[in-house]
Amino acid sequence: MNSIPLQLQTEFEIILKNRSVPAALHPLYRKWLRFYLDFCVKYRFPETERKSLDHFLHKLQEKKQTDAQQQQASHAIMLYYDLVGFQDDRSEKSSLSPKDMIPAIKTSEHSQPAGILNSTSKISSDLSSMIQAHEKPTTFTPQPLHSEKTPTGMSWRDEYTRLTNEIQVRHYSPKTLKTYIHWVRHYQTFTRSLDPKSLTPDHVKAFLTFLAVTKKVSASTQNQAFNALLFFYRHVLNREFGKVEGVVRAKRRPYIPVVLSRDEINKILSHLDPPFDLVVKMLYGCGLRLFECLRLRVQCLNFDAGIVTVHDGKGQKDRTVPLPETILPELKAHFETLKDLHQRDLERKYAGVFLVNALERKYPNAATNFVWQWFFPALNLTQVPETKEYRRYHLHETQVQKAIKAAVEKTRIGKRASAHTFRHSFASHLLQANFDIRTIQELLGHSDVRTTMIYTHTVKSVTIKEARSPLDF
Repeated sequence: MNSIPLQLQTEFEIILKNRSVPAALHPLYRKWLRFYLDFCVKYRFPETERKSLDHFLHKLQEKKQTDAQQQQASHAIMLYYDLVGFQDDRSEKSSLSPKDMIPAIKTSEHSQPAGILNSTSKISSDLSSMIQAHEKPTTFTPQPLHSEKTPTGMSWRDEYTRLTNEIQVRHYSPKTLKTYIHWVRHYQTFTRSLDPKSLTPDHVKAFLTFLAVTKKVSASTQNQAFNALLFFYRHVLNREFGKVEGVVRAKRRPYIPVVLSRDEINKILSHLDPPFDLVVKMLYGCGLRLFECLRLRVQCLNFDAGIVTVHDGKGQKDRTVPLPETILPELKAHFETLKDLHQRDLERKYAGVFLVNALERKYPNAATNFVWQWFFPALNLTQVPETKEYRRYHLHETQVQKAIKAAVEKTRIGKRASAHTFRHSFASHLLQANFDIRTIQELLGHSDVRTTMIYTHTVKSVTIKEARSPLDF
């Protein structure tokens, strides 16, 4: 990251003191200025235009910076604008190059302190050297996709609203919404917030090339970005961007999943505490995805029939899976603890568990009904900011992931195992036990048997390869 030129830093300190910024905050303000200048270099934004600040604050929001931090950063950059002279991107000067945008410092005695009045030429010199340093060529420099007269810095708020609506009306998962918004925001930053109506296939081509050449993203990441933009164009902008010529879509090679042996799974389980050990036993014993397991409710488990019903799995599909007989005593003991927890929640007059869609309006008492409680509930209640009510959420996925990661490290098995690895092990071990692959497909909830066929590469083949006639058997 580039450092702030010494003279500019000195003058920035003066304006901080002149604007009565507490001395304890000066290092933070210098940090935000340094981050901002580095951001402008990285994404090729003019340092003295307001639209650059908007994009910078948007990037801070993506980085999960708090509102207070974003306001502090905004104040720091606005003071920087006051120092070098603010350029309104709606004026005619916005079409000038960054070198032409180096303004003269104001000479009014009422606008700047004396220290700044005596150093105008020095600041301009430092800014010139800073811009020249920022103009060093990078690995990939895309050609300008729009003329200088093309308006940039446009708001995409309506587009984001339509994107959210289109995904929710199709009942896609919240993670899909988060991922698509992520890539559209990157695309907006790359195009400098052009008017969405002026976007062309060349913009998509340049963005995908930028990801592959400069960012060196993997094939799956490039395809994920492509699918997000395809959805954005087709369902939000209501037009097709057609075939993107000149960009080869990366093909993901067949992935061979990591599979654990039964002994390795037992070692991992020995380092897990309740309820994480029971979660892992369900992942491996039933072949569940992590979210499918954590979203199980009390009514999903049928101990008499020995099955567990997975509702709204991947692709909004339901399926049933046999319950492992060896862990039935543990599941029933856990079931009894849920009764006690539910009774304590009722005594505290909590508002119930979180329900999906409009289910609570359809069944007003369902949230507090025992059959709708989570089978793996969170340890603490969650307060809803809008209503100030306390509700119960299920065990958070990050807690399970961290527990599994710590257990795997303690076992020192030498494999990169995650929560999904137990699902891979479930399918591989069934296939190794000569179970029919179509049966395994149904248990996993795969729509296509070709998806299940990947597990044929994880076990040793026992198929007889000699060609013989069945009449000779």
